[in-house]
Amino acid sequence: MLPRMIFKSRDRKGSKTHHIELNLRDVNQLFNTMDPSPFNERDLDHDAEEFIVSWARELPLQDSVVLVVHLAAPPQEHDAQKMLEDAIHHYFSYRVELSRLDFRRLMQDGRKSLFIGVVFLAACLTISHLLMGAGTGTFSTVGRESLTIAGWVAMWRPMEIYLYDWWPLRRRQQVLQKLSRMPVEVRKPK
Repeated sequence: MLPRMIFKSRDRKGSKTHHIELNLRDVNQLFNTMDPSPFNERDLDHDAEEFIVSWARELPLQDSVVLVVHLAAPPQEHDAQKMLEDAIHHYFSYRVELSRLDFRRLMQDGRKSLFIGVVFLAACLTISHLLMGAGTGTFSTVGRESLTIAGWVAMWRPMEIYLYDWWPLRRRQQVLQKLSRMPVEVRKPK
C-alpha cells in the first residue's frame, strides 16, 4: 500500500473538504486478510486503519473528509465504490460502538474509584481526628498528616478520570463517527 494524504479544500460555510488518498494494487490490501467475515463486514488492515484515523485526527472536526482509493485492479464482479464505502462505513460504525463502550467502562471505573476514594478518605480523616486526642507529639502529628495525605491521594484516580481521561476517548469517538459517514471514491491510478 502506498498511502498519501492530499489536502484539496473547498470552502463550504467556513469548513473544508480534505481528501485522504490511498494507492492500492487491489482491494484486499485495504482489509485484514485473516478476517473470515463476509467482505462488507471485514476489519480494515491495521496499517490502513491507523493511516486513515491518524490523518483524520489531525483535521478540524467540522471539516469533512473524503477517502479516495486508487485501485490498480478494481474487482470486476462488484461495484467497487459501493462495496468499499459500505465496508468502510460498517467498520468505522463498529469502531464507534467500541469507543462508546470504552467510554462507558471508563465512567463506571470512575464511579467505582470515586466511591472507594471517598470512603477511604473519610476513614483516613476519621482516624486522623481520633489521633488528635492521642497527643501533640511528633508521632501523632506525622500520623495525622500521613493519613490526611493518604486519603487525598486515594482521590487521585477518580479526579484523573473525571478531569482528563475522558477527553481523548470523546475526541476519538467523534473522529470515528465522522469516518463512519465519509464518502469513499474509487479511482484508477493516474
